Amino acid sequence: MLSDYRRIFSPAGSLLFSTAGFVSRLPQSMIGVGIVTMLSQLGSEYWLAGSVSAAQTLAAAAIGPQISRLVDRHGQRRIVLPATAVTVAAICALLLCARYATPDWTLYVAAAAAGCMPSMGALVRSRWSEIHRESPRLLHTAYSLESVLDEVVYVLGPILAITLSTRGSAEAGPLTAAILLAVGVLLFAAQRRTEPPVRPEPQRAGGWALRIPGLGLLVLTVTSVGASFGSVEVVTVAFTDAHHDKALSGLLLGAYAFGSGLAGAVFGAIRPRGAITRRLLVSVWAMAVTVAPLLFTPGLAALAGMLFVAGMAIAPILITTMGLVGRLTPASRLTESITWIVSGLSVGVALGYATSGWVVDTAGASAGYQVSCAAALLAASTVSLALPRLTRAEAQ
Repeated sequence: MLSDYRRIFSPAGSLLFSTAGFVSRLPQSMIGVGIVTMLSQLGSEYWLAGSVSAAQTLAAAAIGPQISRLVDRHGQRRIVLPATAVTVAAICALLLCARYATPDWTLYVAAAAAGCMPSMGALVRSRWSEIHRESPRLLHTAYSLESVLDEVVYVLGPILAITLSTRGSAEAGPLTAAILLAVGVLLFAAQRRTEPPVRPEPQRAGGWALRIPGLGLLVLTVTSVGASFGSVEVVTVAFTDAHHDKALSGLLLGAYAFGSGLAGAVFGAIRPRGAITRRLLVSVWAMAVTVAPLLFTPGLAALAGMLFVAGMAIAPILITTMGLVGRLTPASRLTESITWIVSGLSVGVALGYATSGWVVDTAGASAGYQVSCAAALLAASTVSLALPRLTRAEAQ
């Protein structure tokens, strides 16, 4: 089974674009929690920090599918370079606004402009789809690898952002995210021979990919999933702050993502059995069950173990969801379809940031985990109710 991980890198250039894609995705896990940490370090309340972070995430969710449609029409390189330039400039503007205490609305405007960040996960998966189109088994392994790398990103990103902003300058976390984004996208765009060709078919078909049967239900599901682990990020930062060790929150969130990455590596190395829709159902209910103990966290040491266990359900959900998207969606519209999943996830994260930030300010840090549990239960309920429709759509 592990040999499949080696085989997916046999085509020339595959290792280079995957590595560049990893670097360019790292800022996605840094910018949200980095904004929260930066603003809280500069004296802002958590509701403001959470809502500014949510503004960036919501903007990215709205703009992302449009950028991906442009990518399908004009090619990856022509679109991601200007989109990244706008994002980096907006992040720099946000840092200046935060440092010089400009009016709150300027923070929201800069954060929204930073939402032009391209969906690099969708672009990387599009390249894998082009390379391994004739080998479903290797394509499954490539998707699994990218989901694991996404989780590695969420191990390293929060640690980098929080540590830089708490041990050094408050702006260091978001600034580093902007630098990594610029470098990663430049390296990715330089890999021309693995760039998928432009196909006009999606534009002639008309309409958004979101109208594909079953895709909307998956977007609703991952929105709830995103709200769950988005709230975990904010609440964990607040929880460690309440225990007078905010810098430790990066390591705790790393344990959460490490649990997910470990589970994803195992999941990608084995051949899953049973209907893919059933596997999704089991995964979301596993998340609902494992996140519940966070409500009863006695201290930081116990929280590390609880977050590790809770994180083990995340990667299987995302791997299974991406696999199901591949079955529901025509190859010519895969980039946009994956971006809708990413956007739904981002909306959920934004809602988790804002809602949990408000709960923390109102009822205390520990109460914020109620948002995580409620969102996980909503995701499981959504899949349970939608299972017949997803099964029919997958069979078509």
